[in-house]
Amino acid sequence: MAIIPPFVEALKDKDPELYAQVCRTIELAMSPGALDERTKILIALGIDAYKGAERGVKMLANQARALGVTEAQIAEVLRITYFIAGLDSIATGLNAYKPL
Repeated sequence: MAIIPPFVEALKDKDPELYAQVCRTIELAMSPGALDERTKILIALGIDAYKGAERGVKMLANQARALGVTEAQIAEVLRITYFIAGLDSIATGLNAYKPL
């Protein structure tokens, strides 16, 4: 069973219908399938790091550790995240060389 983030849990009493829909989507995305749970958690960790979601990064890193992910594996995910984020700035920055 996928872990429901606290901010989603806060939605439960405010909009139960939306809460149920969001939970179904989380379950669909995060339940083991073609990718195992560890892989999915590491992908989510990288995306949250890219987005700047500090709390999400902490929670996902702890979930990953609980599943046996090593510090070296977490470091590799963060290296990939940095690599991808850096490419965005290069691709966008090249617009500085194009005339108006």
